[in-house]
Amino acid sequence: MPRTPDPVEDGLETTQPPHPVFHVEQALLGALLLEPQRLGSVTGIAPDSFSAAAHAALFAAIRSLPAPDPAEHAKNTKWLNQVLAAARDQARGLTASYLHTLIQVCPWPRHAPAYARMVEAEHSRRRLAAAAERVMQTAGDTSLPQRVATTLAEADALAAVVDDIAARFPAHSGSLPRTHAPPLAVPHDEEAVDEERLLLATATAHPGSVDQMRWLTPGDFTHPLHAGLWQCLTTLTRRGTPVDPVTVLWEAQQHGLLNPGTEPRELFDLLAVPVGSPEHWGERILQRSVLATAHHIGRRIEAFTDDPATTPYQLVVGSRRALADLSSVRTRWQHATSPAPTKRSARTRATSAPRAGPPTTAPPAARISR
Repeated sequence: MPRTPDPVEDGLETTQPPHPVFHVEQALLGALLLEPQRLGSVTGIAPDSFSAAAHAALFAAIRSLPAPDPAEHAKNTKWLNQVLAAARDQARGLTASYLHTLIQVCPWPRHAPAYARMVEAEHSRRRLAAAAERVMQTAGDTSLPQRVATTLAEADALAAVVDDIAARFPAHSGSLPRTHAPPLAVPHDEEAVDEERLLLATATAHPGSVDQMRWLTPGDFTHPLHAGLWQCLTTLTRRGTPVDPVTVLWEAQQHGLLNPGTEPRELFDLLAVPVGSPEHWGERILQRSVLATAHHIGRRIEAFTDDPATTPYQLVVGSRRALADLSSVRTRWQHATSPAPTKRSARTRATSAPRAGPPTTAPPAARISR
């Protein structure tokens, strides 16, 4: 009768009851222990592809030892003892009886390539989940000096994982992920609200900057009223209409932003205290939007990986669609933070062009005066 594996005794890091992939790993290892020559047909996986540390140690040991002669292997356990000794360096709780259990629970050793493909699929799911978790953690880490740059770097690493999974599991006809995306979390942030109010007031006082801030959209705001007022400001400036608190109030009314109980004085108060420059507050708002988008994308991909019914192909499609949303806001962030190109006048270009003839050196005093 097969022995039931004990996670504590055998050093197996798994929860009870184990996930289906745990049994797949057992079947694969059993096939390789029974018929080691089948290792050549097992591709796409490495020791870290296994969900249990003991299974990883066993696979590493199997790969590190030369395959025995099939006839000799059928007569004795010499090679199995060597595998156990090598694996115990990484998983001391492994026992000889567990190796025999793995052999007994393997239905068909010739199915080892199929088992390996299943292990590879689940490993891809865990890798994607880990990369999404790193994006979320980085986006929320206020201690980072360059939080946006670090978050975008983690997003690039996440995209690389998606590309690797796509290469391992080529596209085929199939449905999109059926997992419902988590709702967008919009926590109440007093600092964000204050910065949005300051932007609106400062942009109303200095509307000339608004048309240069096309990288900021209403969707970047955390407060619906503020998003609507920014839309009003951009509409007024692009129409060439005069901008002041009164024209903004009228435009807000045309956009249906004023509730029956809203007093015009409230909007005047909101727009009354300009501070600094619109570009400064706009970058602050866009930065918060980049981080919020990255965090939400991590949650979306995490939801895909948490659904065991999601196939590798669906993980790739769903993740790429999620990352496309970050690509959009990322491009706007680059436009906002890139230094404006300097334009040189024709006279400057002419005077800076090389002249024919021998170079002349001006006296020190002349150079200083210039």
